[in-house]
Amino acid sequence: MITNKPLETSNNLLDHAATSADLAIKSTQRATTDALDALANSVKDLRNQVAPLLSRGSEQIGALTQRSVNAVRDGTQQVRDTAQRASDSTVGYIRDEPVKAMLIAAATGAALMALVGLLTRARDKT
Repeated sequence: MITNKPLETSNNLLDHAATSADLAIKSTQRATTDALDALANSVKDLRNQVAPLLSRGSEQIGALTQRSVNAVRDGTQQVRDTAQRASDSTVGYIRDEPVKAMLIAAATGAALMALVGLLTRARDKT
C-alpha cells in the first residue's frame, strides 16, 4: 500500500486553515454583534436621558411664548388707552376753546407747509 503522506499533510493543513478561518469569522461576527448591541443600548439610554430635557425645554418655550403674547397684548392695550385719553382730551379742548384750537391748527398747518416747502427747495437744488 502506497501512502501519500505529503498529500495528507496538505489536506490536514488546509482543513486546519479552513477551521481557523471559520473560527476567526465567527469570533469577528460575535464581536461585531456585541459592539452593535452595546451601541444600540447606548443610543437607547441617551434617548431616554434626552427625552425629558426636550420635553422640559418645550414647556419652557411654550411658557415664554405665552408670556410674550401677554406682554404684547398688554402693551397694545396701554397704547390704545393712551390714544383714547389723548383723543378725549383733544376733543374736550376743542369743545372748550374752539377759536384757540382752530388758530393752533392753522398755525401748525402753516408751519408744516413752510417746512415742506423748505425741504422741497433744498432737494431741488441738489
